[in-house]
Amino acid sequence: MIRLLRVRGQSVSPQVEDGDFVLVLKLPIFFPIRVGDLIVFRKAPYGILIKQVLDLVDKGNGFWVCGTHPASVDSHTFGVVQAQEVLGKVIARFSKS
Repeated sequence: MIRLLRVRGQSVSPQVEDGDFVLVLKLPIFFPIRVGDLIVFRKAPYGILIKQVLDLVDKGNGFWVCGTHPASVDSHTFGVVQAQEVLGKVIARFSKS
């Protein structure tokens, strides 16, 4: 499954800026998530987030993630992102400008 999503916020700037579009792919068997990848996931109560994977947890069934912006909410706040929360990994970025 492929999705085109618009990014809101500065969570992973300057890699992805507010208003940019990202192409998100969810085919974990063929395109596994690795350290350094950007992933999009749903985390209550924050909603849909985009972050960079810092570490794989529990044999890849969970991910420790971070944002690059100082005010970003990440795994330091909400803990591990479980595989079932992941909507996919970012495979392309399209700048708003």
